[in-house]
Amino acid sequence: MASISDVIEQFILQALADDDLLQLSRNDLATFFSCAPSQINYVLSTRFTPEKGFMIESKRGGGGCINLIRLNDEKANVLKSIYDYLCEESVLEYTKLLHILQRLEADGIVSKAECDILKVAMSDKALANPVNITKRLRAQMFKEIILNLSKRS
Repeated sequence: MASISDVIEQFILQALADDDLLQLSRNDLATFFSCAPSQINYVLSTRFTPEKGFMIESKRGGGGCINLIRLNDEKANVLKSIYDYLCEESVLEYTKLLHILQRLEADGIVSKAECDILKVAMSDKALANPVNITKRLRAQMFKEIILNLSKRS
């Protein structure tokens, strides 16, 4: 007999089908499966990991809205490594940002025009805050950009 985690995983995979993005409500799924929302969290965090080709974007409020994003292998590896770096670091130096953008452009994840816009938008001058705040803000902003890039097909 399949465990509830297996059943939830199969349900989500069937709902995702051939799409690369699925928006879920943690509470709705928990109600549907008569389980605790933490069970949904467990399934998502163990069965839909970046290593398995997925990224999860949680949104606050609205009953625990979650975007489940399927990544292709090459793009997943690049974006996962950048996302992991941004999660580990609380700041992002502008020179490091330039290196990351260069990699994203070389891998065809962003165009040259997008890269140029991000360079300007995330520069010290554009963020114009005290240096320690600017680096933290840049890290937060770029983390959100990486999640957004993950949604592209």
